[in-house]
Amino acid sequence: MSATDAVPAPKPKGKKMLVIIIAVVLLLVAAGGGWFVFGRKAASEDGEDAPVEHVAEKHNAPPVYLPMENMVVNLADPGGEKFAQIGITIETTDQKTSDAVKGYLPNIRSSVLMLISQRTSEELLSKDGKEKLARDVLREVSRPLGYTVEDDDAVDEAPKKKSEKPARKKARAAPNPVTGILFSSFIIQ
Repeated sequence: MSATDAVPAPKPKGKKMLVIIIAVVLLLVAAGGGWFVFGRKAASEDGEDAPVEHVAEKHNAPPVYLPMENMVVNLADPGGEKFAQIGITIETTDQKTSDAVKGYLPNIRSSVLMLISQRTSEELLSKDGKEKLARDVLREVSRPLGYTVEDDDAVDEAPKKKSEKPARKKARAAPNPVTGILFSSFIIQ
């Protein structure tokens, strides 16, 4: 027998220990990831800790705001002594729509001035009056872009007769990119 045959080669214990440590670490990471995904989901269903990333997914881009110059308008009160100073900001879904609205601003401004001048101070001082004005302004802003906004009063005034056939469902139109009318100032004197 030779000297090399008599002594068996030592087994590398370091490799085996390294593989075990890596496997344990991977299991811990997988368990932590599973808790984060499934444990956090269950917590948000209970009303706790709603993840922020889900909110961001619903709104891809922030709205674009287009402020109009403040308008001073005589109101339709008896005697013609009351006037309103109103600042309006138009909310759109994107910059492209905002730019399109800018092209029609002189027409929109004129229409809004006409709308306000038909109101009385009593109408505009109430919350319902302001909300109705905002809907009417939304309709005037949307009209040049080819969108229609239904008037709540027109829907209520035209009840259907029992003998009328139900109207056919219209194809769903594209959503209006003008999403809101905001008042930045509202003064009545």
